[in-house]
Amino acid sequence: MQEHIEWMQEKLRILVEYRDLSAGAEVDECIQHAESMLEKEKETIVEAWNSAYGGDANYYGEEYYYKTFNTKE
Repeated sequence: MQEHIEWMQEKLRILVEYRDLSAGAEVDECIQHAESMLEKEKETIVEAWNSAYGGDANYYGEEYYYKTFNTKE
């Protein structure tokens, strides 16, 4: 999902560069929706990891998430 967001951000940059602002607004809205989906995905993965292995205040589940998906905290 993160890679897709980055891909859309590049498309948005190109649209803005060519001043296609209406299409850019649509892509920006898609990016915002994808970012909210990514956050839900993260929460689900963290909760599943903590349920399976136990976790203290989501720390270990979040650590697993960031290491697995190479994202920044």
